[in-house]
Amino acid sequence: MSTSTIVILVVIVVLVLWAISVYNGLVTMRQRVNQAFADIDVQLRQRHDLVPNLVETVKGYAAHERGTLEEVVKARNAAVSAQGPGQQAAAENQLSGALRQLFALSEAYPDLKANTQFQQLQNELADLENKIAASRRFFNNAVQEYNTGIQRFPAAMFASSFGFAPKEFFDLGPDRQAEVQAPQVKF
Repeated sequence: MSTSTIVILVVIVVLVLWAISVYNGLVTMRQRVNQAFADIDVQLRQRHDLVPNLVETVKGYAAHERGTLEEVVKARNAAVSAQGPGQQAAAENQLSGALRQLFALSEAYPDLKANTQFQQLQNELADLENKIAASRRFFNNAVQEYNTGIQRFPAAMFASSFGFAPKEFFDLGPDRQAEVQAPQVKF
């Protein structure tokens, strides 16, 4: 074999190895995004399971607050049936707002506020909210790395042809300000 043939073969082998490396890197990033979304999903399911217990506890103390309780149940059901990060984020924001209203109710009912089961459920929900927030940050970071990876040269040349499409962030969207503000309690 001539020297030029060997050089061409070496170049081809290097290019193939490089393409395999880039592809495997993209697969790894896509799997990280999928795993991060699954982590959020697990915690959201725990939150969804906790909400009916919370509603039942409040019912005994605030039976005439049926509208607020129905809103929480409706928001929970919408959150359970939501699909994809965008829909799920919107439904979870709606559930968070309904839960804020529910907790604002506890201010009007001192016996409810003092109830140990209610306090325990409220603490569990607060812990879950912190875990969900951390999972969202991890997910959004993984999505940012993945989206950057498929848009960077040279991966951008063949990422779409191998089925690597941009992922959607789990964003609070326009309700971000409402999420940050404390609920208002009015009597």
